[in-house]
Amino acid sequence: MSDLDALAAYERFDFDDGRWSRPVFRRGSGPAVIIIHEIPGLHPQVVRFADHVAAAGMTVFLPSLFGKPGKEVSRAYALGSMLVNICIRREFNVWANNRSSPIVDWLRALARKAHAECGGAGVGAVGMCFTGGYALAMMTEPSVVAPVLSQPSMPLGRKGRALIDASPSEIACAKRRFEDEDLSMMGLRFKSDAFVPGERFEALKAEFGERFEAVELEDKDALPNTGMPPHSVLTLHLVDQAGSVTKQVEERVIAFFKQRVGA
Repeated sequence: MSDLDALAAYERFDFDDGRWSRPVFRRGSGPAVIIIHEIPGLHPQVVRFADHVAAAGMTVFLPSLFGKPGKEVSRAYALGSMLVNICIRREFNVWANNRSSPIVDWLRALARKAHAECGGAGVGAVGMCFTGGYALAMMTEPSVVAPVLSQPSMPLGRKGRALIDASPSEIACAKRRFEDEDLSMMGLRFKSDAFVPGERFEALKAEFGERFEAVELEDKDALPNTGMPPHSVLTLHLVDQAGSVTKQVEERVIAFFKQRVGA
């Protein structure tokens, strides 16, 4: 089976903002949602979530920022993706430095393109794990109206436990837009997840108040026997069965997108 089989229903194009070019996979119709994959790359469980968003009446855009599109997750693949594709590349920031990753500029440009092509009230965006904070930083782009932070794991290190990988000006912009435009954001995490410290969500609650909808799950809610601790709410640890806690979270996220983008 080819790695790209998971993306067979998607149209691929290369998007260049003048600084970087990345492949993007597109499917569906209606207002746009940008789904930013987690480590190690655009794997089949991310595509499954995108399929569900598209089925709900939205156009999904899947940028491939690192890794191999469609490749299944493995420990070796995840480690290699972290070491080779992320930590040494200048478009990504890992440590606490009060700024977002430079690749967020590319994502903002993609959001402008997606909104111009798909219309609606705006664009939804979800980041996952390494890219979890990107959806918040993208709020400086006026077309982005529905940010979701799924297990936002950056920045690393003890100094970053209560921080998110967005600059003070980006956070201030998001806060202002939430009030001026009556917007909000969602955050998802498993309570035991060491990559998403409780201090990070407490800081987001303090900063954004009722504009931040925090969803914090128990370990028993995660798909068991994955070989890794509960972490990926919408993908690897989602129990894809009606009525499961994680399925209800997925449905809530999709409803949030539909409401905000006007699907």
